[in-house]
Amino acid sequence: MMHRPQKIRILLMAEAVSLAHVGRLAALARSLDSRHYEVCFACDPRYNALLGDLPARLQPLGTISGRQFTRALSRGLPIYSTRDIVRYVHEDLALMRAFRPHAVVGDFRLSLAISARLADTPYLTVTNAYWSPHAVLDYPVPELPIARVLGPRLGQRVFDLARPLAFALHARPVNQARKWFGLAPLDGDVRTIYTDADYTLFADVPELVPTAGLPSTHRFVGPLPWSPSVQRPAWWDEMPEDRPIVYVTLGSSGESALLGCVLEGLRDLPVFVVAATAGRGRPGTIPPNARVSDFVPGAEAAARARLVICNGGSPTSYQALAAGVPVIGLPGNLDQYLNITLLETAGAGRMLRAGKVQANSLRSAVRDMLADPQPAARARALQAVLARLAPGEAVKGVLREALGARPADRHRRMMPHRAQPAAAPGRGVRLWGPPPHSGTSG
Repeated sequence: MMHRPQKIRILLMAEAVSLAHVGRLAALARSLDSRHYEVCFACDPRYNALLGDLPARLQPLGTISGRQFTRALSRGLPIYSTRDIVRYVHEDLALMRAFRPHAVVGDFRLSLAISARLADTPYLTVTNAYWSPHAVLDYPVPELPIARVLGPRLGQRVFDLARPLAFALHARPVNQARKWFGLAPLDGDVRTIYTDADYTLFADVPELVPTAGLPSTHRFVGPLPWSPSVQRPAWWDEMPEDRPIVYVTLGSSGESALLGCVLEGLRDLPVFVVAATAGRGRPGTIPPNARVSDFVPGAEAAARARLVICNGGSPTSYQALAAGVPVIGLPGNLDQYLNITLLETAGAGRMLRAGKVQANSLRSAVRDMLADPQPAARARALQAVLARLAPGEAVKGVLREALGARPADRHRRMMPHRAQPAAAPGRGVRLWGPPPHSGTSG
């Protein structure tokens, strides 16, 4: 009697501090063939209504509040405390004991660099290449108090001097948690913390993010495209054919108060505006040439548009580039600044500081972008690059490699022996057996 090969169990863990981290892993979940993979998708339930029917078991997972996340970013303070990371590790391990994954994939779940190693489970992290210590780029000062008080120019000088210390400060909670669980600390650089895994997967293309000296386990897989599972709004068919469409969304982590300013700047232009609030409240006044909903099918909106205005972050930017559409970014945090400045360097985007933008300056930028053929041409060139990619297949290839290699020294970096915390498992003790050699592929 023939036996079916056992399915490969994959645990996807998304940190729901913003919709981007959830969306990327939701896209990955859809690419994992249920004939070969058994998938558990763990995240805070706050975005479950937008996920649609995923081919995965949904598992609630504790995540800090969005308010804690945005407040820390706006003040330049560490997002997590050591207590947060230690709590996360215990929650991760409990879930891994219950699901017994053959591999775990995380998106900004920083505790997995500890918990997956304690469980001796292959760990892949999805992140952006501009967070790599090997990225070759400048670091613009984000919307921090120093920029608001000193102005961007002088604030940039102070930021350049303070950045190494700031990156070390942001790395400290994770390194303290590593010591707590008996793992050696990483270097004092938040970029190392963000990219530490057995395999580091960049949801980017190398044409946008220059790097040097990447380790062999750091791979560009391309963006993981995702749109919320929502119906088209009732006004969708009102979009005209004789005017440029401008798609506006500031996302779940952008400066939502700017939406009113954006709509005011576009009021008197011969454009039609499709705007999504990401459920963060509608502006008091909506001009006649605009339609606003909480969510819209983003990929479809970008495909109809001549220009996309967003917070500058990578998910919406890549959504625009996949449609061959240039981007105006209004960034607030460093992640958004890094992405939109790289897009600006590539000629397919333009950055307007969220702390400085006004209706008049936005109106002028939109006019320039619509009149200049070069941004659209550069966006179409990047569209051709993206069209050649298969991110889901690339991730599955890395998964097969991770499950097949199983090197003995998986970057464990153990500390000298000392007593473990009462609730922590012993070092190096595998919680379940090795993955089966099923020979399946997805």
